[in-house]
Amino acid sequence: MKLVVLIGPPAVGKMTVGQELERITGVKLFHNHMTIDLVANFFHYGTAPGQRLVDLFRKEIFEEVSKSNLAGLIFTYMWNFDDPEDKEYLDQLCAIFESKGAEIYFVELEADIPTRLERNKSPHRLQCKPTKRDTETSEKYLLDAEKNYRLNSTTGEIKMHNYLRINNTTLSAEEVARKIKETFKF
Repeated sequence: MKLVVLIGPPAVGKMTVGQELERITGVKLFHNHMTIDLVANFFHYGTAPGQRLVDLFRKEIFEEVSKSNLAGLIFTYMWNFDDPEDKEYLDQLCAIFESKGAEIYFVELEADIPTRLERNKSPHRLQCKPTKRDTETSEKYLLDAEKNYRLNSTTGEIKMHNYLRINNTTLSAEEVARKIKETFKF
């Protein structure tokens, strides 16, 4: 069993890379908006009930997948490196899978802001993420997040054996997924 955590800022390509990685490895993708968009039908993600439900659904899925016969899970996450709660959340996620003997992999994506702003409006992203269809609001969120949070690690900050950082500004999702597969020998 493998847990692959794709991290990076908004619109860096986590979901799209995850979809391609799922296609070439058979490891199932659980992108973070699967729960955010589900719950958004009832509660905004930024509210206490919205956050509680997203966390609850995710935890239950993580628990069931970790006990299953699946090859593993690819999960996407926007990690604010200055927020200790984000690290604690990821530590808890990893602990669920590690307790079942899973191998853990972290892949950090980074891309420049103009590229991310363009990706933010891509038809594929808008099709897969209903809460991003208001592109004006989504773009504002992307820029605010860039200004207010540290969304990529500093060199050497992530001290994991199975860690890979990729600047995918000029790379396709297929190229990035192949690089991940080759690096980790999936």
